[in-house]
Amino acid sequence: MVSGEMMWTWTDCLCVNILLLLQRAGSEKFEVLGPTRAIVAVAGDDIILPCYIKPNISAEDMRVDWFRVDLPDPQSNIRVHLYQDGGDKYHDQIHSYRGRTSLFKEELKKGNTALKLTRVQGTDDGRYKCLVQSKTHYDDATIQVYVRAIGSKPEVSIEGQKEGGMTLLCVSKGWFPEPELEWLDSKGVTLSAGPSETDRDYEGFYIVKLKTIVKETDINRFTCRVRQSQIHEVMETEFHIPSELILVHTDPWKVALAVIVSLVIVLVAISAFSIWWWKKQVKDELRLELMKNQDHNTRKLKILADQLDLVNMKGCPELETIRKHAVDVTLDPDTAHPKLILSEDRKQVRRGNIKQNLPDNPERFDTVHYVLGKEGFSYGRFYYEVQVQVEEKTGWTLGVARESINRKNNFFLKPENGCWTVWLRKGECKALSGSSVPLSLREEPQKVGVFVDYEKGQVSFYNVEAMSHIYSFTGYTFTEKLYPFFYSGIIDNADPLVITPVDVTD
Repeated sequence: MVSGEMMWTWTDCLCVNILLLLQRAGSEKFEVLGPTRAIVAVAGDDIILPCYIKPNISAEDMRVDWFRVDLPDPQSNIRVHLYQDGGDKYHDQIHSYRGRTSLFKEELKKGNTALKLTRVQGTDDGRYKCLVQSKTHYDDATIQVYVRAIGSKPEVSIEGQKEGGMTLLCVSKGWFPEPELEWLDSKGVTLSAGPSETDRDYEGFYIVKLKTIVKETDINRFTCRVRQSQIHEVMETEFHIPSELILVHTDPWKVALAVIVSLVIVLVAISAFSIWWWKKQVKDELRLELMKNQDHNTRKLKILADQLDLVNMKGCPELETIRKHAVDVTLDPDTAHPKLILSEDRKQVRRGNIKQNLPDNPERFDTVHYVLGKEGFSYGRFYYEVQVQVEEKTGWTLGVARESINRKNNFFLKPENGCWTVWLRKGECKALSGSSVPLSLREEPQKVGVFVDYEKGQVSFYNVEAMSHIYSFTGYTFTEKLYPFFYSGIIDNADPLVITPVDVTD
């Protein structure tokens, strides 16, 4: 009887232990649930990616891992946000998500593991996975995010002569998903064109370009249309080309003949006037008048030659023409040295004397007091203007720098190091091209214009108020994005550099 009682005691203990283990294992099991539909996000907005635990147990001591599951490069980093050991971890976060992700810490105790994503950009489009893991159990949910962005109205420019016609280029920027471009004639018939070129900016938005060759018609009116079917958006830009301009590009012999005939008519008129005048004046007066007429003829010939060069787009265009390539430039706070003070609208920068407590991100200059523009450019032409001369400013540096410029150490400003700049120090202006080139200026510029022709490898600087050329870097080959470059001078320079709007007159 004693042995029987002992056997029942061990059996009871074993059953109780098994029941306790099953109860504990069951209590730690949970489901991770996400939205039943895809999230549609508008570029620039903030969004929330829902994710929660069922039952609503606390996730404060769990691991919450958000990552991408559809990136094209399987070797690239996939982590969007990581919460572990009671805090956020950023050591292996995807670069484009830095500073834009967060969890709702007060909601973790309720099982809410949703992710907030700010300032949505094109690279955010895709599939996300929310993984929640305890010490004994884990589960995940997948969320689809579709980004929608309406881009810019098509910009049309003349590329030059080709195959007996004129090449027109159409460019539209800032789209997501990728749109379609097409050229139409005045009757709405699609023109033949080569394949469209597609690029993406640093935020992942699409830039599309399309060229076509046109010849003279009765109207010479053409339309570039951009269409994004998924968001039902259509934009058009109509472009009219004067017949004389098409004539210049399609038949240079006719242009030369027209110029010669015009000159002959002018010379005949002047000769007739000279003969009439000679009858009324003495011989000496006639000689003086003929000399004046010859000077007058020379000036007219120069004006005609300059106009012909402008129409043919040869040489350096006048400043008013260059200013039509103006772009909107703002300062990038992520690149600014901690002692630089930027205005709220990101249009002004000045040097302060206190080092601000800012994140030491890879883009930031931490040794020299530089800041870059927010917008980068990898094709075409762009132009911007900066107010540099105010009452107390004695020095500045302006220009452009390539994307891979050294951000963490001191270095010489020269093209070999990825920057094309001009500076002013105590009244002395220099172009920084390896060995500094002193520039002789009649007056210090109050406003400086910076112009870049990416394909020609040219960076030029202009005195806007005097409408004069300061200096040009030429003959370079650009292979990276170029960003506007600013240096506001020493602390004594109390006044800021100011990016000003460009007033273009037709």
